Amino acid sequence: MKTVLLCGGLGSRISEETGYRPKPMIEIGGMPILWHIMKEYSHYGFHEFIICAGYKQHVIKEWFADYFLYTSDVTFDLTKGNDIVIHDRHAEPWKVTVVDTGMYTMTGGRIKRVRKYIGDEPFMMTYGDGVCDVDIAELLEFHRQHGRLATLTSVKLEQKKGILDIGMDSTVRAFREKSVQDEAPINAGYMVLEPEIFDYIEGDNTVFERDVLGKVAEEGRLMSYQHTGFWQCMDTKLEKDMLEELWSSKRAPWKVWQ
Repeated sequence: MKTVLLCGGLGSRISEETGYRPKPMIEIGGMPILWHIMKEYSHYGFHEFIICAGYKQHVIKEWFADYFLYTSDVTFDLTKGNDIVIHDRHAEPWKVTVVDTGMYTMTGGRIKRVRKYIGDEPFMMTYGDGVCDVDIAELLEFHRQHGRLATLTSVKLEQKKGILDIGMDSTVRAFREKSVQDEAPINAGYMVLEPEIFDYIEGDNTVFERDVLGKVAEEGRLMSYQHTGFWQCMDTKLEKDMLEELWSSKRAPWKVWQ
């Protein structure tokens, strides 16, 4: 099963870090937060990724092209025409497709643009700026058991995010925005989507959360996998520093891999 990662936004709320790189490439512990997200999915056996890039998309492509250089010892032999020897290669079992989905394309539009790389099959999707300790295998099993069109992971936090109205049977009855702080279920990403979801996306201007998930919720076809563990997005420098401190102190809850 493929995993789609939304990595195309401008990251304007953390502009002190995104002047020369897209937000998913901001480093935690010396590695991009995108790498941390992919390591979690890979831990559960999901190794194929489609990255919806946009703002400074070349930075993401160049990083993966030089992955061996970033993660291995390297000898540059200038006496032999600049021969390069890579030692102790640290390979990942990943297949990564990076797609330029446009600078200003909305979230739904980005997903629509990578449809040809997904095919007519269910897929997972999350944002390129949030880490968690969600049991992805359990999330997928939950999705398969209820048989609805879409599943999103919800967490309860005091944040200004999209608020979810969740029924007793875990059906998401409404998906709406809220501008005041309140402890309520919010959309944490980490979704499982059936291919029919593409029928709800009109084009580049479609906002996935509002236009697609909102409609799917109205139809009773959106379910919530309620996560009670760790989840944290990286919208601000303060949140970035908090994640860095957790990692450097070896207390990062999202590090489920060895």
